[in-house]
Amino acid sequence: MQARRAPVLVAAGGTGGHLFPAEALAAALAQRGIAVHLATDRRAARYGEALPDEAIHVLSSDTLRGRDPIALARTAATLGIGLAQAWALIGRLKPAAVIGFGGYPTVPPVLAAVWRGVPTLIHDANAVIGRANRLLAPRVTAIATTFPDVFRGAPHLAEKATLTGNPVRPAVVAAAAATPYPASDDRLRLLIFGGSQGARIMADVVPVAVERLDAGLRARLAVVQQAREEDVERVRTAYRRISVAAEVAPFFSDLPARMAASHLIVARSGASTVAELSAIGRPAVLVPLPHALDQDQFANAGVLARVGGAIRLPQEDFTPQRLAAEIAALMAAPDELAAMAVAARSVGRLDAAEALADLVLKVAGIATNK
Repeated sequence: MQARRAPVLVAAGGTGGHLFPAEALAAALAQRGIAVHLATDRRAARYGEALPDEAIHVLSSDTLRGRDPIALARTAATLGIGLAQAWALIGRLKPAAVIGFGGYPTVPPVLAAVWRGVPTLIHDANAVIGRANRLLAPRVTAIATTFPDVFRGAPHLAEKATLTGNPVRPAVVAAAAATPYPASDDRLRLLIFGGSQGARIMADVVPVAVERLDAGLRARLAVVQQAREEDVERVRTAYRRISVAAEVAPFFSDLPARMAASHLIVARSGASTVAELSAIGRPAVLVPLPHALDQDQFANAGVLARVGGAIRLPQEDFTPQRLAAEIAALMAAPDELAAMAVAARSVGRLDAAEALADLVLKVAGIATNK
């Protein structure tokens, strides 16, 4: 097969759950000499560190919400503008393939590619396929999934699906390789983060739960907590008042390394979080976002809970009393924490980016030397 050096266009919504696996794929393709361009929405400002500015293309986009006719018409018009922009972009770039990572910002570029006859692939990071990907799935050339059996009951889609896992960032691969599960030194390093939609509940519940622990257990804790800007000072004050060592900040650029250094993590269960927890192998208390339309976070957390790598707590059960009880029980059983780490690692895939890159090259008809 004749090698082609046309670029690959990756389409991803501007949130970490979509951009992190896109970043991992871009790195894997770059190692094989394939240039990558990104089509995204205006939220993806932080992605500029992974790709040069000229390779990032911001397209008009919106998300379908509710049933209000005026809002639906406005969203349809915005997506129509995005479709026209994507059509022109694909005409200029002439990509070998277009890869969608979910979210409505991926719909215009993937549809434009389908209509232009460009090979297409979508990747879904969740245990339940998202709505945008469900719309695109019948139309694309191939589908990559993170979990098995997501198309159970849809054989026409299962036929073109390949299980690749969810690509994790190079920093996650490095953390997983460099840091074994921390040995117990009578301390418990607790990491808390909630993502863009979930940090407030963590700020409300976790410090109060820690306060409910016996003084002896509190003295053994070292806490790292991500909190929203408006919550940082009250969370810091709460930990200072109960004399618990805590580092609180709105953002940690080295989060994978901090995950690897932790004994226990309390977090939401977005797709990237679950992929990173399982790749590194760390036990967690997972609190799914309760109002997601497809309950994808509940399903994601269930993957780790079923193998014994995590405790899944629906938000209505995520109370200071319940969380304090879970933390106290795990602090009393370090062997159980270590076993949870092994269980989480058993479902992790550090080779997901390479597996997805292989599939992209196959779909695009690109031959390279790895």
